[in-house]
Amino acid sequence: MKAKKTFLALSIAVAALVGAEQIQVQAQPVVHPPLGKTAEATDGSLKLTLVGKRQNFGGTRDTRDDAINSPKSANVHPDNKKYYVNSLEGGTTVVFEMGTNRRLKVINHRFSQATDHLWGESSSLYPYTHYPKSNTFMGKPVESTFSHGGRYLWVPYYRRSYDINAQDPSALAVIDTETDEIVRMMETGPLPKMIATSNDGKHIAISHWGNNTVGIVNIESPDPMEWKHTDLLVVDYVLPLNYSKFVPVDRDSGSGYALRGTVFTPDDRFLLVGCMGGGGGIAVIDMQTKTYLGRVLGMMSGVRHLIIVGDYLYLSVNSRGYVQRIKLADFINAATNMTGKTATLHGWENCKVGQGARTIEASPSGRYIFAACNNVSTLYVVDTRTMKTIATIPVDSYPVGLDVSEDGRYVIVTSQGRKGRGGNAVNIYEVEYAEPEVAPARPVVLADSAAVPTDSLNVVGALEGKAYSGEDSLPWLLGLGGGGLLMAGGVWAWRKKASK
Repeated sequence: MKAKKTFLALSIAVAALVGAEQIQVQAQPVVHPPLGKTAEATDGSLKLTLVGKRQNFGGTRDTRDDAINSPKSANVHPDNKKYYVNSLEGGTTVVFEMGTNRRLKVINHRFSQATDHLWGESSSLYPYTHYPKSNTFMGKPVESTFSHGGRYLWVPYYRRSYDINAQDPSALAVIDTETDEIVRMMETGPLPKMIATSNDGKHIAISHWGNNTVGIVNIESPDPMEWKHTDLLVVDYVLPLNYSKFVPVDRDSGSGYALRGTVFTPDDRFLLVGCMGGGGGIAVIDMQTKTYLGRVLGMMSGVRHLIIVGDYLYLSVNSRGYVQRIKLADFINAATNMTGKTATLHGWENCKVGQGARTIEASPSGRYIFAACNNVSTLYVVDTRTMKTIATIPVDSYPVGLDVSEDGRYVIVTSQGRKGRGGNAVNIYEVEYAEPEVAPARPVVLADSAAVPTDSLNVVGALEGKAYSGEDSLPWLLGLGGGGLLMAGGVWAWRKKASK
């Protein structure tokens, strides 16, 4: 009896500590760093300066922009002349000129019968089960990826405005970056978040947070109206959806594996998809056979964003605030030698950054990883030679997305906000490097492997992985789950941006 009382007391204490930690995170003051704010690396290798802002509050004529409404992600065009910001709650994609940060255009994601000509043939992969099919709605843009050398920008929607619990097919828009007009609309599965382009430019992959599925689109044709959905792949099981059509629920929790970060391997043989929820890990899809192989485990839970840089696979750990990496060849070896549907891979290298580590991106040389850390409203810089944090600088609360310009000179960070606090800001940082940032001239071959034939090593790029809105609830849920458990007992990813 005494032992039981002691265990109960310890469990309550641990749960209290977990709760106290979450309260501390929630209670952090809103941060609005001033223009001109600087930070230098501990080893003198770089300097960060906040040189610009676009914000939907206060500010001056030079920084105020009412089109910035819950900005989710930023994507720099491959020509380095402009960048795109997805304003999730505003239902817009805002286009800015690189360097001056001058607003060039606002692309609205609102559709009616007048835009029916943008839709191709409906796909049988995405049936409507709760609502009659309707192409009249507002879309909430989440992430983006470029294709066709930057000619097109693909933007998936968190949900259609009438589907309050994201149960039926959502959609994506394809923007022609020469005109910044939407030229094609396509269906997706429920609650798509991450989207990526294969390095050979033949496929688009869309990860559906809402029901454990991944959609594949063939984009080999130069004509956008000829692109077609080809496959819908399931990660272990399709999550059943039967929520209210009238009362909203939190769809960012309890969504199965909560599929997020998505990246093609450099040879396009495999598609890797991070699992932020459920049993965690990274789901592996064989693109040659279009089959789901299983999940690789062994990293920390809460995998959010994935990028491939040189020989390494990097990931961000959301709740605990880490950047982890492992040799890509070791990962592929584990993925192709699974027992059943899982494999546990040891040997991950860890770098502690701030809690709520969201989007990560690499500098052109691959020497630095930039990480947007939501809970602590801070941009972190990791030196990949040592896997140590070498610089931090404040960001408007609460940052989620970021991108790095093609020359490495600018880092664009979006602050979405949380529960009506902070957010509605885009911070632009200029980076000065002690040594020139030059991407390696040659691609990196993974490793000798029977699973990756050398004749398939078309190594020309890989990158990405990013989510909304309710990721803000995941650190709390994961922390609470941990307390409950105790109570019970070298290359910039060959940054071609095709995979951005």
